[in-house]
Amino acid sequence: MNRRDLFAALAATAVAGQAFTAEPALAAAPAESEPVMGSRVFDWNSIPVHPNAHGSVRQFFNTRTVSLEHFELHVTTLDPGMMPHPPHRHPNEEMMIIREGTLAALQNGKWTTVGPGSVIFNASNQLHGLKNVGKVPAVYHVLNWKTAATPSA
Repeated sequence: MNRRDLFAALAATAVAGQAFTAEPALAAAPAESEPVMGSRVFDWNSIPVHPNAHGSVRQFFNTRTVSLEHFELHVTTLDPGMMPHPPHRHPNEEMMIIREGTLAALQNGKWTTVGPGSVIFNASNQLHGLKNVGKVPAVYHVLNWKTAATPSA
C-alpha cells in the first residue's frame, strides 16, 4: 500500500465510521506506526460529500503530523435548525471557522451567535455545543488536534 492509498483508506474509514453524525469523532486516531502527513494540497472538489441526518460532511484528513499525534479536518454542512450532536466535551482542542450561515455556539454556559468569517475555539474538556440558527445551511471547517500534552478523557 502506498502513501496515497493509506491516506484514502484513512479518510474513507473515518467517514464511514461517522456516517450518522455531522462531526467525525477524534477517537479513531492514527497509530504511531503510520506515516505522518507531509505538505500537500486538498482540492475541495475532490473530497467526497457524505450526507447524514443533519446535512453532510467532507472528510479532508485524519492523520498524524510531525508535531501532532492526531490532526483532523472536516467540513460540515449543517441544515437549518439542526445540531450536529448534543453539547459535549472532549480532551482534544478544536477550532471551527464559519464559511457560510449563522451558528449559535455554546461555551461557558452561554450561547453566542456568529456568522461567516467567525472562529470558534473549544478548549480541552470544556462543555460546548453548536446549532444552526439561520434559515440556510451553515458550512464550517472543523480542525481537531491532539498532542502529547492533551489530557486524557
